[in-house]
Amino acid sequence: MSILPLIFTSGWASGVNAYAVVLLLGVFGATGLSDEVPEALQRPDALIAAGVLFLCEAVADKIPYVDSAWDAVHTVIRPVAGAVVAALLAGQSGSLPELTAGAVGGSTALVSHLVKAGTRMAVNTSPEPFSNIVVSLAEDLGVGALITLAVFHPVAAAVVAGILLLAGLLLLLFLVSRIRRFLRRRAERREEKRLAQAVGQRPG
Repeated sequence: MSILPLIFTSGWASGVNAYAVVLLLGVFGATGLSDEVPEALQRPDALIAAGVLFLCEAVADKIPYVDSAWDAVHTVIRPVAGAVVAALLAGQSGSLPELTAGAVGGSTALVSHLVKAGTRMAVNTSPEPFSNIVVSLAEDLGVGALITLAVFHPVAAAVVAGILLLAGLLLLLFLVSRIRRFLRRRAERREEKRLAQAVGQRPG
């Protein structure tokens, strides 16, 4: 079960930025800093693809509304990535069944993704774009720091990931009312625009 803390942490991080997780683990494995990283994540094509997609996410994730659209697209991708990475880590270690590892990594990634997506919807209720940039940078740095910690101190990283996951869920519950108001206002604006267009198209 020694690989479980790394699996849990990689699952949390995959829900926030799956491409960064693949890229960082691949680099740690390719440079020989970790023996826990499977060969599949160290392949040059996997590293290049993860690097390109990470750069795309780094840009999209900092633009208001584009970040929420990006999150919507990744509702399936991030949990699947978390499950696949977890299964690969378990297969490399041999200390945990791959199916169990995939379930842990995928479910953790799904929860952290929902927290990230919900938080971004709340951030997008603010008219200025700087909060999106700050939150995105904090997420990127947090993923990088926690994956690095997990490689060298997996138990400590898992504890931090657990605390962040719980704190994120509590924050999301706090922000639910703000998100609902934001969605209601958007729906009202769309309806007003539709009515205005309908009135303008009526014959004089």
